[in-house]
Amino acid sequence: MPHFSAPDGTKLAYHVSGHGSPVVCLPGGPMQASVYLGDLGGLSAHRQLVMLDLRGTGESQAPGDPSSYRCDRLVDDVDALREHLGLETMDLLAHSGGTNLAALYAARHPERVSRLALITPSVMAVGLAVTGEVRRETARLRRDEPWFPEAFAALEAITAGRATDDSWQAIAPFLYGRWDERAQAHHAAEDGQRNDEAAAAYGAEGAFDPDATRAALALLGVPVLLLAGEVDLNSPPRAVTELAGLFPDARPVVQAGAGHFPWLDDADRFVATAAAFLGQDILPVTGMCGS
Repeated sequence: MPHFSAPDGTKLAYHVSGHGSPVVCLPGGPMQASVYLGDLGGLSAHRQLVMLDLRGTGESQAPGDPSSYRCDRLVDDVDALREHLGLETMDLLAHSGGTNLAALYAARHPERVSRLALITPSVMAVGLAVTGEVRRETARLRRDEPWFPEAFAALEAITAGRATDDSWQAIAPFLYGRWDERAQAHHAAEDGQRNDEAAAAYGAEGAFDPDATRAALALLGVPVLLLAGEVDLNSPPRAVTELAGLFPDARPVVQAGAGHFPWLDDADRFVATAAAFLGQDILPVTGMCGS
C-alpha cells in the first residue's frame, strides 16, 4: 500500500487503479475510507485513479491532533499528495462531502488544478442551502417505490427536526437509484468505513469561509464538471445547478435515474460522462511509489 507523509508527519495512504494520467480522487462521508468508491464504475479503464484515504480513515494513520480533521486543514494533505506524485497540476475528482475539500483546495491553489470533477456535490463550503421542500420534491420522484411510504415519513421527521437514528436509516433508499441487494450492501458497509470522530470535526467552526471561497471560485480558470443524480436526495439537481453558477466554466450534468452514487446506478453512463470530461490527453506520470 503506497503511503506518504502529511506536513505534520501523519502517514497517509492512497490506492491506485488503472493506467494513464492520474486523477486524484477525494472520498466523501465525510471522512469515509475511499474503498466505497471502488473504481468508480470502471473509470479506471480510462484514467489512473489515485484514491486518497483521508487521515484517520482506511489505511491512513490517525493524527495526534484531532482538530486536524477539519476540512480546511486537510487541504495541506491533498497538496502533499500532489507533491508526492510529482505533479505540477492535477485533475481532481471528489464525491459528496469530499467536494467541500476539493472546493477549498481549488480556492487556495487554483494554479495546481487542471480539471475539477464534483460528483453529487455538497454545497456546505460555499454557504448554499438545500431546503426541506427541495428534498421532499426530489423524494416524491420515488413515490411508486414499495419502500416510499416509510422512507418519506422518516424524511418528514428529519425536515421537521424530529429525526432519530432510525429516521436516517429509513431514508437510505433515497440515496440510490435502485434499492437492490447491491445498494443495500454498499450502504451497510458505510458505518465500518467512516471515522465518526473525524466526521464531527470536519465541518467544525472555522472550517469554511463561504464568501471567500465563492470569490476565489469565481476566478477559477479551469473546466468544472458538476454531476448530479436525478433522484439524489442528498445533492438534488436544483442545488447542484445553483452551485454550478459559482464557476466561470461549469459543466452541469444530471444523470437520469441516478442517486447519490451514480457509478453504482448506471456505470456506463457515469463513466462516459466522467471520461469525456477528464479526457486522456495528458502524458502518464511514472515512478509513483510508497514512501
